[in-house]
Amino acid sequence: MNPASEATDWKADTMSQDDSSSQPTPTKFVGVPAENFPDERRVAIAPANVAALKKAGVKVLVQTGAGTPAGYADDEYVSAGAELIADRDAIFKRAQIILQVRTAGANVEAGADDRNRLHAGQTLIGMCDPLLGAGIMQNLADRGVTSYALELLPRITRAQSMDVLSSQASIAGYKAVLTAAAQLPRMCPMMMTAAGTIAPARFFVLGAGVAGLQAIATAKRLGAVVWSYDVRPAVKEEVLSLGAKFLEIELVKTEDKKSGGYAEEMDEDFYRRQRQAMMSVIQESDVIITTAAIPGRKAPVLVTKEMVEHMPNGSIIIDLAAEFGGNCALTKPREITVQHGVTIDGTINVPATVPYHSSQMYGRNITTFLLHLLKDGKPDGKSDDEILRETLVTHGGEVVNARVREALGLPKLDDSSTDAPADDAAKETPEPIDESVTQKSAEQN
Repeated sequence: MNPASEATDWKADTMSQDDSSSQPTPTKFVGVPAENFPDERRVAIAPANVAALKKAGVKVLVQTGAGTPAGYADDEYVSAGAELIADRDAIFKRAQIILQVRTAGANVEAGADDRNRLHAGQTLIGMCDPLLGAGIMQNLADRGVTSYALELLPRITRAQSMDVLSSQASIAGYKAVLTAAAQLPRMCPMMMTAAGTIAPARFFVLGAGVAGLQAIATAKRLGAVVWSYDVRPAVKEEVLSLGAKFLEIELVKTEDKKSGGYAEEMDEDFYRRQRQAMMSVIQESDVIITTAAIPGRKAPVLVTKEMVEHMPNGSIIIDLAAEFGGNCALTKPREITVQHGVTIDGTINVPATVPYHSSQMYGRNITTFLLHLLKDGKPDGKSDDEILRETLVTHGGEVVNARVREALGLPKLDDSSTDAPADDAAKETPEPIDESVTQKSAEQN
């Protein structure tokens, strides 16, 4: 069979047709190429996810060595029922659906060759950064590719098991604390010894969303004294339940009911008053962990140069928003620098530094999403399902997502389009899963 025809024929590789009484079962070919973003060690699915896909009639094609950086051997994929393919081009030719961790706008330079491998009728699923990479999403539309950006999943109960932002943010929060503890020139817990009492380290976590709460819990386990701040007073109880202290700042903020559960950008006056109120805690902190990110926007500056200058010598700042410009004014993305006696860690893509479990969690998320997508037998760009409608970015040769169209300066689609809203009764109430100290509603770093 011609490999190219497999990618567009949903009934390729069916059961034998010799028995006219049997109904052929279509096989969906799903390709999992090795990730090629710099220092990316994750893989889109783990071997444990293959069985669920196989049961649903999906043939999984995995590039040889794709799981090795994450700790998954090729033999594990084969044992689970996947087919190994060494040639990356062959995977893109045979697969109707491509699963990736970082793709499209989330892998601009290294992913350029992969975008040229995609062809009309193919479906791409992964983290696409569609708002900052809107131009690349337009390129996918021009190529006739159907794409789903998992960052755009609505904050509803049904989508929790698919929420890649939450799963990866929890890992980032955990690793941020371990990284800080390893670099800090002092111990975290209080100790009473014959040589005297050692005071505990003081952590300040900006943002009490998924990453922030995980950072708080991890720092407390290490014995540190932890403070946290979030623009939403409602998260105070969650912070206190983990044994941390909550910094309360009287700042008036109006909730945007149209935000759909995502972060919203505040004006500079808001950030200025916020920074003034945080100064007293920051100048006594040994470690600051920042998690504020806004979709499609540059990360807000929460820690100024003046704040850094007032921090104790040897302090650490872990900036989890470094990839989007950083929450610290002195952060240099992809670099670890020492400025004014403070180590500022601008490492990006932190979940990739814990690749085994981040791949396990991401694999479960994307597998659940794919099975949801295929429940009718094929990817359907004309779905009224809120999960599929909100994550669909390109289909039928055009950009169909309203937010991405706005970023591109394109007019709204009419009500008959794929991006048209479903009946209000079909919608679920967004859940406030927050990751930014600058928002009322949810967004994970």
